[in-house]
Amino acid sequence: MTVPSSGVPSPRRLLAEVVADLRDLADPRRASGAKAYFKKFEPVHLFGVATPDLRALARRHLARIRRVWSAAEAIRFAELAVRRREMETKWIGFHFLGRFGRDLPAGLVDRCRRWAERGWCSNWAMTDSLSSEVIAPLLGRHPRLVATVTGWHRSPSVWVRRLSVVPLVPLARHGEQLDAAYGVVRALAADREDMVHKACGWLLREAGKTDMKRLERFLLRHGPRLPRTTVRYAIERMPPARRRRLLVTTRGARSRALARGGAGTEA
Repeated sequence: MTVPSSGVPSPRRLLAEVVADLRDLADPRRASGAKAYFKKFEPVHLFGVATPDLRALARRHLARIRRVWSAAEAIRFAELAVRRREMETKWIGFHFLGRFGRDLPAGLVDRCRRWAERGWCSNWAMTDSLSSEVIAPLLGRHPRLVATVTGWHRSPSVWVRRLSVVPLVPLARHGEQLDAAYGVVRALAADREDMVHKACGWLLREAGKTDMKRLERFLLRHGPRLPRTTVRYAIERMPPARRRRLLVTTRGARSRALARGGAGTEA
C-alpha cells in the first residue's frame, strides 16, 4: 500500500497512488478467471482485485479528496482513469465522479459518449458502471438529457447504443421515464448485437416492475419485432404461465414484422 502524499493530491498524482495500490492487491489468477464472464470480442484487462478490497481502496482515497476537490478535478481524474486499460481503474474513476453528483454539469453526458466511442468503455461491465455511477444520476437531475441519451441508439458503436438503454434502468425501475424506455427499445428492435438485445430486455423487465400490464401490452403488440433474447429477458420474472403465453405469441414473426414496416408505436 502506498503512503498518501501530503496535502491535497492532484488528479494525476492520486491516480498514480491508486494504480500502485491496485498493483499491490493484484491477483493474476482472479483476473484470468473473470474473463469467463465476457465475450471474446470484449477487451478485458484486470488487475484481479477482489470486489471488497476494491471498494475499500476507493473509500480510502475518496475520503482524502471528497471535501476538497471540485467537480472539475473529479472529471479530470475520471478522464485519466478511463484511459487506462485496467477495469478496476476505470471503475474507480466513475465511482469518484458519482460522489460529486450534485455538482456535475449536464454536459458531462457528451464526454461519457466520447469515452465509449474511443474504445475506453468497450465491454458490458464498463458501460454499465458508467451508466449507473454517472449517466443515470445525471438523467435524474436533468430530465431533458433523456432525449439526448436515448438518441445514441443511432450510433455505429455497440457500446454507445448500449449506453442509450442502460442508464434508463434505475429510472424505469421506479416508474420514471417509461415512455422513453419503451421508445428506445422500439428504436433498437432491428439491432443485430446481442449486448444491445440483453440491455433492452433488462430495461423492459425493470419497467414492468411498476406497470406489468403495460409491459405485457407492449410485448403482445411489439414482441414479434423484438429479438428473442430481449423478450426472454423482459419476461423472466413473470409467472410461468404468462411467460409461456408471451413466448408463443411473439415467436417467429420478427423478420415478417420488420418487412412490413418497422417497429410501430407503443401500446
